[in-house]
Amino acid sequence: MASLNFPFFFETHDSKKLHFFFNSAHLCAPSSFPPITNYTNVSSSCVNFHFSYPKYIKASCFESELSDTSIKDKLDDAISEYIENKSVGHNSIARNSKVFVDREVDRRKKWNRIPGVRKLVEGEVNLEANSTRNSDVEEDDVCIKNGDDVVEDELDVNVYGIKPNSSLGCCNMVLKRLERCSDSRALKFFIWMRSNGKLKGNVTAHNLVLRVLGRRGDWTAAERLIEEMKLESGCELECRVFNTIIYACSKRGLVEVGAKWFHLMLEYKVQPNVATFGMVMSLYQKGWNVEEAEFTFSYMRKLNLKCQSAYSAMITIYTRFGLHDKAEEIIGLLLAEDEVTLNLENWLVILNSYSQRGELKQAESTLVAMQEAGFPPNIVAYNTLITGYGRVSTMDAAEGVFQNLQDVGLRPDDTTYRSMIEGWGRAGNYGKVKLYYEGLKASGFKPNSSNLFTLINLQAIHDDEEAAVGTLDDMVKLGCQSSSILGTLLQAYERAGRFNMVPLIMRGSLYEHALVNQTACSMLVMAYVKHGLKEDAIKILQEKQWNDAVFEDNLYHLLICQCKESGHLENAVNIFTHMPKCDDRPNVHIMSTMIDIYGAMNRFSDAETLYQTLKSSGVAMDMVAFSIVVRMYVKAGSLNDACSVLDDMEKQKNIVPDVYLLRDMFRIYQRCRKLDKLENLYYKLSKIGVAWDEEMYNCVINCCAHALTVDELSRIFDEMIRQGFTPDTITYNVMLDVYGKARLFKKARKVFWMARKQGLADVITYNTLIAAYGQSKDFEEMASTVQKMEFNGFSVSLEAYNCMLDAYGKERQMENFRSVLQRMKQSSCASDNYTYNILINIYGEHGWIEEVAAVLTELKEHGPGPDLCSYNTLIKAYGIAGNVEDAVSVVKEMREHGIDPDRITYVNLITALRRNDNILEAVKWSLWMKQVGFG
Repeated sequence: MASLNFPFFFETHDSKKLHFFFNSAHLCAPSSFPPITNYTNVSSSCVNFHFSYPKYIKASCFESELSDTSIKDKLDDAISEYIENKSVGHNSIARNSKVFVDREVDRRKKWNRIPGVRKLVEGEVNLEANSTRNSDVEEDDVCIKNGDDVVEDELDVNVYGIKPNSSLGCCNMVLKRLERCSDSRALKFFIWMRSNGKLKGNVTAHNLVLRVLGRRGDWTAAERLIEEMKLESGCELECRVFNTIIYACSKRGLVEVGAKWFHLMLEYKVQPNVATFGMVMSLYQKGWNVEEAEFTFSYMRKLNLKCQSAYSAMITIYTRFGLHDKAEEIIGLLLAEDEVTLNLENWLVILNSYSQRGELKQAESTLVAMQEAGFPPNIVAYNTLITGYGRVSTMDAAEGVFQNLQDVGLRPDDTTYRSMIEGWGRAGNYGKVKLYYEGLKASGFKPNSSNLFTLINLQAIHDDEEAAVGTLDDMVKLGCQSSSILGTLLQAYERAGRFNMVPLIMRGSLYEHALVNQTACSMLVMAYVKHGLKEDAIKILQEKQWNDAVFEDNLYHLLICQCKESGHLENAVNIFTHMPKCDDRPNVHIMSTMIDIYGAMNRFSDAETLYQTLKSSGVAMDMVAFSIVVRMYVKAGSLNDACSVLDDMEKQKNIVPDVYLLRDMFRIYQRCRKLDKLENLYYKLSKIGVAWDEEMYNCVINCCAHALTVDELSRIFDEMIRQGFTPDTITYNVMLDVYGKARLFKKARKVFWMARKQGLADVITYNTLIAAYGQSKDFEEMASTVQKMEFNGFSVSLEAYNCMLDAYGKERQMENFRSVLQRMKQSSCASDNYTYNILINIYGEHGWIEEVAAVLTELKEHGPGPDLCSYNTLIKAYGIAGNVEDAVSVVKEMREHGIDPDRITYVNLITALRRNDNILEAVKWSLWMKQVGFG
């Protein structure tokens, strides 16, 4: 048979540049090895391999731990090449087929609880870390059997020259090559090895399969395999077994999964090595996990291990969270106590820590020490120092560092220029920012978005609109989104207090973008309206090139609401008048907002016109719209119109008033004296299940005092107290009046005591109680309440005097009557119409017409003048005294003074005529009374 010769080459890797942040792949580069050639004999049924091994070459221990591959294992990919050459044109079996272990449900759930795990184990897994090794090889390859190409579901080990009596070394070698090119075949071959007893004490085979499971993210199977290693295969667990899985987590950035495997490693009492701590600390740095990092770092030091990258990660984490004192402790351990030999990454991390906390002198000393330790000048170190000086706006020192890095032979890179731009921008030096910005572009570098943001802010402050236009062009060239550019521009000029210049800068592609993009257009016009540029906003809305009626209505509504909230009501009206007209289907939200605005401007006719337009259009109004219209009519004083709107609202069965509208309804019905409406609303409120608060209790009691029974009011008041709410003064006074008129003085006294205890009793409280006692003829309690009123610091009010005069007068206790009248005069308390009417009525009842005439004279000369009640009382007094002619002349006098008689006027006059036997005249006035509508 023909003999095939395959050249074998070891993979070589160039040393990678060390970055500022920890990356385990950068810690140490593997050594390169010379190529070793070999050959393979191929027969019709199997392939025989003959290998010659190189001598061992010293390599990094850390890289060896990460890769878990010795120099001897680095054979060329002969098997992969062979399979690849024979597999073209054939179908492949699904990559993620089920593998060699049963998945226990509880174990799977345990791993799925960790964020990021579930999506890695469901379906196809993106094996980014394995992309290079599997890019040219199908996972389920075509097997060669008897010279024909056949797709097999089962693995034919004969293809690889392996038999059940083959040695562990040969089996491991085949498994190793399969692991590098095909996960599914490696797993099938591993199952074959298990069934043929090749796994006893075979740590290498288990470790290779752990790599496969780590790439697939099958942590449950990996955990079962480790248990199998310990319990069934008799393998001694060592750190490289767990490092294989932790390395897979590190490559994918799975922080919590990696932490779980680290703790599982400790549970198995396996001692981690330097590589373990390097990878785990790298994960914690990616996830900014302080507590886990502290535990791991402490455990590393307990084992007396010294992982340079672990120190760097711990310092970086503390610096990131501003824990500078703890970072300083780690630096002390790194430099002194632990005697760690610092690498470049350590120096850079220390330098960054000092720069972040603003200790720039210490940072400079670190840079000097770094160079004295033999490290060549490093641009990252200089950039870090420049950034630190920029953060504290010490830009003269930053300039010195910039010059120094050039003196030592380094060339500024893009980060150098960007840091200088940000530093001078923070210092507010526009000239220096322009200088370094031009230097950045001249060196072939591109600015970042932060540089452009700094530049546009300074240009807004320094009135450089032409340069701002150029900066906007640079943003477009850099690929920044137009909406982001627009937001930056608006924010810069708003902060600078020169927003009126924005319309001059908005031109070209940015302006066109605002016309065609709804989001950009809304952002711009809302900013214009916010700063009073309504004409520019209206212009853009008229020139816009997008069509979305719903979005446009919402935008106009937002603009109108913005004007309303800022108090620019005229601007809101102006924007509303420029809206596209749609009278057949008006927007209820816009219309109701404008009704509210017109109401605030006292333009009630315009508000009512909008309401009638909305009503006639047939558009269903919502609860908010009805609330606005109702409050507009209340403010206009049109309570009947407000009641009419409420009636229209009740016709829409789907509207449920909120607590605010309910309270408005109670107050409106009370002011309109619609007692039936109040009663119906109260019982409706009890049914709809609205939660009652303190204000609702007060409102219902105050408004429904005359609409509900005493028992119901008492129940509401008691419930309010039980709920822990505090009645206000008006509520206390209302309940005093209700209990007083119902002669429930025990409850009235309790309410009075509660009001006094809470400091809510006022003059009206005492007046109400005095009136209640007076009406019930309880003169002793009435006098006692007056004394309490004076004792508690209140002067006896006119209302209290009137109550006492009326009570004593009606009971004909004239001595007390005159005593109260005398006290009233001594206190210089001016009389009102009610006082004069009481005097006229009491004197008239006694027939003391001279006293009535004296009171009338005083009322006309020194008082406010007679009112309707005064004239009615006077007619009654004249009738009792038999002065019918005077009674008739009073009616004439009323008309002369512009006071229209009411029903009581005619009743008193007719009664006076009948009392004095003037029946015919009484009939005439009775007919006249019916004729004027009082019959």
